[in-house]
Amino acid sequence: MERLNSKLYLQNCYIMKENERLRKKAQLLNQENQALLTELKQKLSKGNNQKGNNNNNNNINGPNSLLDLSLSSSSTQNASNSTN
Repeated sequence: MERLNSKLYLQNCYIMKENERLRKKAQLLNQENQALLTELKQKLSKGNNQKGNNNNNNNINGPNSLLDLSLSSSSTQNASNSTN
């Protein structure tokens, strides 16, 4: 019985270590995703501002208007934070 407990304890330690490694990796990926999303929003906004100036701000709500990219990874943040 004690041998089984030792084996399970070691497996648990390994799982916790792997979980922490994956959590850190997920946080780094989330940060990178947020940075890329911000950069994309800035580029789209800049492009729309230039286009809007050329068209005298016509078609503000037209098919080429700025997309709502607010679907950022807040759910990913919540998922990673829920395990903390």
